[in-house]
Amino acid sequence: MANLDEIIKFLYNVPLFKSLSRRQLELLAKRVLDRDYAAGATIVSQGKGGEGFFIVYAGKVDVIRERADGVKSVVNHLGAGDFFGEMALLDDGPRTATCVAVEPTKCYVLPRWDFLAVLKEDADMGITILEEMARRFRAALDVL
Repeated sequence: MANLDEIIKFLYNVPLFKSLSRRQLELLAKRVLDRDYAAGATIVSQGKGGEGFFIVYAGKVDVIRERADGVKSVVNHLGAGDFFGEMALLDDGPRTATCVAVEPTKCYVLPRWDFLAVLKEDADMGITILEEMARRFRAALDVL
């Protein structure tokens, strides 16, 4: 795993965390897990529970949605610095898409329970992250 300073620098470049202070980023960086996925590996599955929030450190990930009629389509391509699973930070609901590693991929994972523990230490961080999530949801709705 990368050292703490490298993780902090990486997290700073993730749009969801861009407004956080160095101290707040350090709180998160201490909680992230390193995960490696082989090409073709399913990282999360639509309809299933999930471990938390994923940030692609290296590699590529396809985001695939399956409609009610069974038709699957790739709805997004993610690369280094992109993230998915932000809703899993807020609730235990099922995943809204399947994410598959297109090539060997490394992700930083922030488990929900660790994220909630950090928020108990720093409530201001939660407000900052929720504001950014709201901006992202609004932008997504404008696209639909």
